[in-house]
Amino acid sequence: MSETTETTTKPQGQSASNDVFMTVPADPRIKMPESASAHLAWHSGDETIDYVATASHLEVRGDTGALIGQMFALSYVRVDADGRLDANRPVTFCYNGGPGCASVPINFGGIGPRRVKTDGVSHLAYPIEVEDNPQTLLRQSDLVFLDALGTGYSTVAEGADTSKIFGVDGDADCFARAITSWLEENGRWISPLYLFGESYGTVRNAVLMRLLGERSVKLCGVVMLSAIFDWVQTIEGEDLYHLGMTPTMAATAQFFGKAGQGIDPDDWFDQATDFTEDVLAPALLRGDRLAPEREQQVASQLSRLIGLPEGLVRSRRLRITLEDFRRNLLADEGRAVGRLDTRFSSDAPVAVQQSSDWFAGEDAADDAVDASWVNAFRAFLHDELGYRAPARYLSSNYEGVGTKWKWEHQQPGFSWPTGSPNVAYDVAVAMRRNPRMKVCILGGRYDAATTWWNVAHDMSCQFLSPALKERLEWHRYGCGHMAYVDEETLERMGADLAAFYDKA
Repeated sequence: MSETTETTTKPQGQSASNDVFMTVPADPRIKMPESASAHLAWHSGDETIDYVATASHLEVRGDTGALIGQMFALSYVRVDADGRLDANRPVTFCYNGGPGCASVPINFGGIGPRRVKTDGVSHLAYPIEVEDNPQTLLRQSDLVFLDALGTGYSTVAEGADTSKIFGVDGDADCFARAITSWLEENGRWISPLYLFGESYGTVRNAVLMRLLGERSVKLCGVVMLSAIFDWVQTIEGEDLYHLGMTPTMAATAQFFGKAGQGIDPDDWFDQATDFTEDVLAPALLRGDRLAPEREQQVASQLSRLIGLPEGLVRSRRLRITLEDFRRNLLADEGRAVGRLDTRFSSDAPVAVQQSSDWFAGEDAADDAVDASWVNAFRAFLHDELGYRAPARYLSSNYEGVGTKWKWEHQQPGFSWPTGSPNVAYDVAVAMRRNPRMKVCILGGRYDAATTWWNVAHDMSCQFLSPALKERLEWHRYGCGHMAYVDEETLERMGADLAAFYDKA
C-alpha cells in the first residue's frame, strides 16, 4: 500500500467565512536533517574508548557535479581525552546488502560500539537490551556505516536515473564516490582503509576493491562476511546451487537431530563437503545419463545426510531446493526452518500459502532480531545524538530497490558484460594489482542464503599464487548468515578480526 500525504491551500481572495480548499500533492522529497554528533564512551571490563558518533549525509555527485543522491552515514571515530582523533588510525567502511538493505544489522547487531543482546535462536522480546559491544571493531578501527541509496535514510536525487544506480556497477560507483567524499570531508586520506561488507555487501566489496584501486584509492584490507561471488549459485536447477546447499542442509539436519548424531559438527560439515564434491557432483553432471541404480544409491546417501525422506530426494532427481528443505525437515512438527540462519524455526504457514516468492521472505531468523535492531538504532539517533530523522527508516527496501536491480556486470578481463555476475574475478584482479592488500572471508555452517561451499569453490577457480593465497584467510563458524547473532561466534569473530587488523 502506498502512503500519500496531502496539503491544502486556500485560493487567493477566498473569505475566511467561506473556506473552500484546493487539494495539492505534498512535496514527495524528504528534507534531510542537519548532521548531529555526540561525544560518548565505550566500556568493557577495564577498557574504555572515547569516541565521537556522527549521523550525517554524504553528497554523491557525478564527474560533472550533478547530484546523484545523499548517502546516510553513521560514523564512530575514536578520540583521546582532549577530543583529538588519530588520522593514522584505520577507517573501515561497513554495510549490509540486499540489494535494498540498510546497514543497521552489521552496526547494532554486529561490530558497532552498541549491540542488542540476543537470545540464542529465540525471538527477541521486550525490553530491548542494548549493551556496549564487547567485540566491537571500534577497538581496531574507526567505523563508518553507510546506507545504500534508496535504503535507510539515503535518498536518490530528483531526476536521477535509478537504472544507473540500482545495479552491480552503478551501486559500486556510488559507494566509491561516497567513500572518497567522507575521506575528503574528514581529512583521512592517510588512514589505512578497509571495507567490511555482509551478504550482497560482499558483491559490493568485490567490485569496490577493484574500482577504488582504479581510482587511486589504496586499500589495506577487505572483510567479506557471508559472502556470495558467483550469482549462478542462486538459481535453482543449476548444479552449483544444489552443490552449495548440500553441506548447509546436512549441518541443519544435524542441528535438529535428524542426521549426524554423535559427530563433531565441523567434521560432519566436512564429510558433507566431501560427499558433495566426490559423489553428488558427478551424479548431477550426468543428468538422465545416470544409471537408475546409481541414482538410488546417491539418493539414499543424500537422504541420510540431509534428513529428508529418500522418496522425496528421488522424486526431485537429487535436486533438493531450499524451499523443499525448509518446508519438509520439521514438517512432522508443523514447523519451517529459517533461511538466513537455518537453526531458527517458526510455525509453518498453512497449506494454501504456496507462493515460493512469499515463503522465501518468511524467515524466522530475520523476524527474530531485525525490528529490535532498528528500534535500538532509532533510539540511539534520537536520544543520544539528537538526530531528528524522518519517521520512516527503510531498513529493507527490496520492492523499491531489489526488484529494479540491474545484474549486468562488466567483469574484468571479459569482452562483454554478463547478466549473471561472478565477482570472484574482481577480487582476484584487485589482489593481483595490490598484493599487499589482505582479504578475510567469514561465514557459517547454517547460512542458506550465501552458502559456504560456493564461495570456497569460487575462489579456488581463481588460481591465486601461493603468495596471494597467504593474503586470503578463511574462518567458518557455527552460525548462520548474521554471524553476530550468536554470542559465541561473535567472540570468535572478534578475536579473528583483531588478529586480521594487526597483521602486516
